Amino acid sequence: MSERQPESPSRQTSFSDAFRAFIGTGWKQSGSELPAPLPAAGPAADRRRAVSAAYPGERIVVPAGGLKIRSNDTDYRFRPHSAFAHLTGLGTDREPEAVLVLDPTDNGHDATLYFKPRAPRDSEEFFADTRYGELWVGRRPTLDEMSALCGIRCASIEDLSHDLAKNADTTAIRVLRAADSAVTAAVDALRAQDGQIQDQQTQDQQTQDQQTRDEQIRDGQIRDGREAAEQRDEELAVMLSELRLVKDAFEIEQLREACARTAEAFEAVVAELPEALRRGRGERWIEGVFALHARHAGNAVGYDTIAASGDHACTLHWIRNDGDLDADDLLLIDAGIELDTLYTADITRTMPISGQFSDAQREVYEAVLEAQEAGLAAARPGVTFSEVHRAAVTVLAHRLEAWGILPVSAEESLGDEGGQHRRWMVHGTSHHLGLDVHDCAQARKENYKQGPLRPGMIITVEPGLYFAADDELVPERFRGIGVRIEDDIVITEIGHEILSDQLPRTSRDVERWMAQHLGIRA
Repeated sequence: MSERQPESPSRQTSFSDAFRAFIGTGWKQSGSELPAPLPAAGPAADRRRAVSAAYPGERIVVPAGGLKIRSNDTDYRFRPHSAFAHLTGLGTDREPEAVLVLDPTDNGHDATLYFKPRAPRDSEEFFADTRYGELWVGRRPTLDEMSALCGIRCASIEDLSHDLAKNADTTAIRVLRAADSAVTAAVDALRAQDGQIQDQQTQDQQTQDQQTRDEQIRDGQIRDGREAAEQRDEELAVMLSELRLVKDAFEIEQLREACARTAEAFEAVVAELPEALRRGRGERWIEGVFALHARHAGNAVGYDTIAASGDHACTLHWIRNDGDLDADDLLLIDAGIELDTLYTADITRTMPISGQFSDAQREVYEAVLEAQEAGLAAARPGVTFSEVHRAAVTVLAHRLEAWGILPVSAEESLGDEGGQHRRWMVHGTSHHLGLDVHDCAQARKENYKQGPLRPGMIITVEPGLYFAADDELVPERFRGIGVRIEDDIVITEIGHEILSDQLPRTSRDVERWMAQHLGIRA
């Protein structure tokens, strides 16, 4: 149901009747053996049961999203909406324009996955459709094959409109609005058609003159049905986001694996530093080396890699990566590999390109490491998410005061009316991690920033200090130095476990690690 763009006239091809008759012949018949279930299929079923319990008697619609045009007649690589992946277990490339529907029953919900199945080889789609045709983009699964993969009843996407219309007048419906605008529009049209989007007014309100009613709308006394429906949809988006706050055992192992593969890619980056220096535009070389490992080990990078040399590290989201490397500078790499299941690591290491920290670089690095240690020490069950940040920035504020950089005391800067230390670390210390690099982003504040940490939550701990080259308020020896140290941790019953502990953190260990992979003596 997603919008599809017509192929440009210059790309359209005509086919003779003889070709059409010939193309469908001589193909070996497909085997009847079905694929094994995806590893995530079992955990996904448990998650669907949680959604079912939250919305008894309501129909739930969760689209994967559609293909998006990158340029002219080329599309971006497809990645499903994270909520869809979470509830179906489908990962890399699966499945454009698919829609998961949970239909209410007396005992809960029945799940159906609607998608575009493989077309027969004597069809026009097989050879002529550049978006979906097997000759163009590869073989698609059949309904039975997809059902075997994810353990969900499957139907053609062509049946979706008809099936959604069933009992639409008596069944409340919620849709994940952000995932697919065309599916959302279809659901809204059904609501309007069956009277679920109407002005919710009393009989007396219906007889009021328009001016009085407009005033009541402005005052918030009347909320029309469309707004109420969209509010229910928003509640669904929040629930699906909060469903990912605590990871199950499968998710924890996936993130552990993502961290391990990411650590291997970091090692490859260090080994390539001499080549990056030699070639020029070294940031791009570093980015490319990491991307090679990401595509080989998983689906791709989990987000645009930050490969920031020297002063570029003081730009928090430096993804241009077009600079040269200088042996006297630090290199900040913030990168993560996204596995085929779409779980991503998010790790940052800051390293001296020469293999040895200068005195000033080490001084800043040790301050950030001390702050990270404080944040890690605070990360345990029952502690609020925001307390991890507070522990880390308290260290940084006091270090800035000791250096004579803060215009006020550390305590004043840390107060509600202060915040001067944020000039040199404006970002938060932590975020949730999972299918999205900033996972659970729609969760309510009371369950996220103000909420307590619970066993199974996976968060980052990533303080930093960023002293831009043109910042005249910092000592000259620090200018152009940006340092961030980031690790991924899972909250346990007694504290936390660092999932990214394959990579060194102390300055001396970083130097020894670099020497090992550069083949030099530390």
